[in-house]
Amino acid sequence: MKIKIAVVGCGRIAAKHFESIQKYGDDLDLVAICDTNQDVLDKYTFEFGVEGYTSMLDMLKSVDIDIVTICTPSGLHSDQTVLAAEHNVNVMTEKPMATRWSDGIRMVKACDDAGVRLFVVKQNRKNSTLQLLKRAITGKRFGKINMVHINVFWTRPQEYYDQAEWRGTWEFDGGAFMNQASHYVDLLDWLIGPVDKVQAMMSTTRDIEVEDTGVLNIKWRNGTLGSMNVTMLTYPKNFEGSITILGDKGTVRIGGASVNDIQHWEFDDKREYDNNIKNVSYKTSSVYGFGHPLYYKNVIDVLQGKSEPETDGREGLKSLEVLIAAYLSARDLRTVALPLRF
Repeated sequence: MKIKIAVVGCGRIAAKHFESIQKYGDDLDLVAICDTNQDVLDKYTFEFGVEGYTSMLDMLKSVDIDIVTICTPSGLHSDQTVLAAEHNVNVMTEKPMATRWSDGIRMVKACDDAGVRLFVVKQNRKNSTLQLLKRAITGKRFGKINMVHINVFWTRPQEYYDQAEWRGTWEFDGGAFMNQASHYVDLLDWLIGPVDKVQAMMSTTRDIEVEDTGVLNIKWRNGTLGSMNVTMLTYPKNFEGSITILGDKGTVRIGGASVNDIQHWEFDDKREYDNNIKNVSYKTSSVYGFGHPLYYKNVIDVLQGKSEPETDGREGLKSLEVLIAAYLSARDLRTVALPLRF
């Protein structure tokens, strides 16, 4: 039987989810859509021919749903995840999973208690360039990794934040690290390993509550040092989303607007897949990449009992913990060690 899926929130990222649901039409059945904006809701319910709801609670009470995809403002993810779990519905939530550490923990516990799955979307891990990089790291081709550097130089003009009242707020959105650069923060643990401590400084230029620019220093438990520079003030458009890794036996830089272009790939040894460098680089005008359908494939396989989740709630907590540590460091002007203790 098809997996019955509903989408909550029809903002910018929802299009990627609708595309993925259509791609896997043999496995997924879109049964409902929820959004508080009636005009937007009418548009999508007409397009897909499904029931529309302005209340998630009403939707959960009225429709038989296996999994709900949450694409709402970040600050709403936790309450909506708990609500779905209370109705025995699996959850797939967009990044970041929450804007508070306690809310992230609450989401995982609620799904555990209800015996449902919690998936946290990390589609950038599926990028062909990063998959090749992960393969090189797993194969220990770098030797000892000594330094890692990440740049996210994008632009979000004031008009972007003015599109909705929730944008640029602490409660519902989070800043450049929490929102725009969230997937790059995810790379810190996924590629290099557990983080030991962080130091951060942040600033705000736009007329918003949160940061639009920041720098982060990182020390990993394995001794690697690194840094991350993030700004949404780049002129005149998104310029770079990159990662550089320097090791005893290898140097790699993946750049482009969103880690889509392998610009340097050099190792002490040679592997057959090194010849794929040009093939895995790709052009894109979207910072979202093309990983959503591949992410959906894992979710489908898990719900069909064929696989284990690649990024579940606990995996999502890893990047959320680094984010919260960064904000604490910037606020208190101190080095923050992980794991967090409250």
